[in-house]
Amino acid sequence: MDQKRAKELEIIATKIRLAALDAVYTAASGHIGGSLSVADILTVLYFEKMHIDPQNPRDPERDRFVLSKGHCTPALYPTLALRGYFPAEDLKLFRSIEGHMSGHPDMVHVKGVDMSTGSLGQGLSAAVGMALAGKIDGKSYRVYAAMGDGEAEEGQIWEAGMAAAKYHLDNLCVFLDVNGLQIDGATADVMPSEPLDKKWEAFGWNVLKIDGHDYAEISGALDKAETVKGKPTMILARTVKGKGVSYMENNAGWHGKAPGKELYEQGRAELEAFLKGLEG
Repeated sequence: MDQKRAKELEIIATKIRLAALDAVYTAASGHIGGSLSVADILTVLYFEKMHIDPQNPRDPERDRFVLSKGHCTPALYPTLALRGYFPAEDLKLFRSIEGHMSGHPDMVHVKGVDMSTGSLGQGLSAAVGMALAGKIDGKSYRVYAAMGDGEAEEGQIWEAGMAAAKYHLDNLCVFLDVNGLQIDGATADVMPSEPLDKKWEAFGWNVLKIDGHDYAEISGALDKAETVKGKPTMILARTVKGKGVSYMENNAGWHGKAPGKELYEQGRAELEAFLKGLEG
């Protein structure tokens, strides 16, 4: 990936972060920390890699995406809006009784959402099912998913991992957002899960390790995943929780709360200044 394209993607990701901050502040609730950490991954998937058509969101030949860390809709919904699935105006109704932008993905009411998720640990199973269906039907689409490192403490994640390896789902590629934090603190303290690379390799997966904020590395890992045959791919993406907003970065306290007016304005000013620098 050349620098020009990487910069274009960074501009999109920054706009996603701004919209995420706006949505959580307006709703006075939502999960901002993990949304900011996964924004770059979503940007590369939706604007660089996935075969999708916003004008035909249910195209049976489309690539699929499952947000297993379903509380991070503050990043997913702006991604879909910027990609053209629905007007950005709809984001003003995030978590509002007046709209359908609920706190977790809703595949019934929100265009572009391939799976309703929210109860942590279950999204990977859905992605495995989609990939297996694609294999059985002889389809060429690929299935992508993103899950959190705190979520990886759930037992069902590992059951799904075994199933994906058993059925040789090389059409499945999963990002593990390794930001090191969850709602109760550091994952290393709550329930240590490292070494994640050796564990997923032992479960029969192809494992890649990247910087989850480096667009060339994200894109390159996705390209490599497409060349692997006979096993699914797990991309361990090291990220910063709260990425882009100084007081939120690496702070578990911003897992699932909204900023007040002063902090919101500070965060927005930081992101706007960064965006101005990119566009200038």
